[in-house]
Amino acid sequence: MLDLLYERLSLTSKAPIVIISLAAMLTAGYLMTRLTRPAKLPDVTGYILAGIIIGPYLLDLVPDCVLHGTEFLPDIALAFIAFSSGRFFRLSVLRKNGAKVIIVTLAESLTASALVFCAMFFILRLSLPFSLVLASLAAATAPASTMMTIRQTGAMGDFVDTLLQVVALDDIVGLAAYSAAITAAETMISGGRISALSVVIPLVTNIGVMALGGAMGWLIKLTIPKRHADDRLILAVTALFVFCGVCSVFDISPLLGCMSMGMVYVNVSGDEELFDSLGRFSPPLLLMFFVRSGVSFDLGALFGAGGSVGSSPLIVIGVIYFIVRIVGKYSGAWLGCLAVRKDKNVRNYLGLALIPQAGVAIGLAALGARILGGETGNALQTIILSSSVLYELIGPASAKAALFLSKSYIPEGKK
Repeated sequence: MLDLLYERLSLTSKAPIVIISLAAMLTAGYLMTRLTRPAKLPDVTGYILAGIIIGPYLLDLVPDCVLHGTEFLPDIALAFIAFSSGRFFRLSVLRKNGAKVIIVTLAESLTASALVFCAMFFILRLSLPFSLVLASLAAATAPASTMMTIRQTGAMGDFVDTLLQVVALDDIVGLAAYSAAITAAETMISGGRISALSVVIPLVTNIGVMALGGAMGWLIKLTIPKRHADDRLILAVTALFVFCGVCSVFDISPLLGCMSMGMVYVNVSGDEELFDSLGRFSPPLLLMFFVRSGVSFDLGALFGAGGSVGSSPLIVIGVIYFIVRIVGKYSGAWLGCLAVRKDKNVRNYLGLALIPQAGVAIGLAALGARILGGETGNALQTIILSSSVLYELIGPASAKAALFLSKSYIPEGKK
């Protein structure tokens, strides 16, 4: 729609097009949250729905040139999400029950991935590369929705402590699985042979990225301890942008490194004010990322055949992915808690609070779509976006139910 307007105005510069499009994205995202918040839905849901509305299937307000020009947004969004997650990796907390949490995290994340892979490859007969990458994304959760629900209810106790550590750790497991899967998938699509080296190299690379991120976290602590709040924010954002740029050069996800950066910074400085400052700076960036994801959502492909990934319609693949991942998360969490002898309230209800999936999975799907390209990449992003909307619709209610059933909080009317 706006393309025709720009042509009639005979614009010779893309600057007005970009500025107006970004303003449209910000406005649409903001306005949609006026509807989703009263319905107790996360902002992420509103942003994605806003993107679909202003996208090519409805209002068509964002030209293709703007979408191509903002391909950096997934990297930046992941960087801010990951750095903020690092604040929950305080060593003093992890020492108390770190081993148990690691076992629970591995159980719930890998069970979800394994079940999704079996459903995709053996039942739906999808291609092996696609099944591997989609299964690896099943491990990730959305800590933002869970933390929002905890803050709203004021929940406390062992269940909450375990939940916060698990949702932070399973993104690490998810990224490690994603790194190996995307490398293997890229090799298979290009016609190469998978070897142990092709799987080990990305894992070693990510260890190096974590080490580099940790070093930058330590450097941030040395650089900004007594500076003005604005200077601290500028230097922290600069560090995140520089780190993202380095990762982009080598086509590596910045997630693990930025998480390591935040973890090292909070442990060596004890300062959480920087995280709060970044939290006030990042909402417009995250809004544009999720709205852009909604604009990129291929509604037509959702109801068509999978094409390069298999013969099943993407909507069928998405529904099965949605259901199987929930089963995997719940059963894996239950088995992990049973193995480490967690209290029955934690064991029975932890899986309910691990249903949400949004930011990290959407960001990794965007990176995967860019790497895989073509119909395969488009199918991957379409399935993750559509299922994320469903997860974010039921996720907060599931998390609140889990907190109540585990006796982690008492509703206002019953106090």
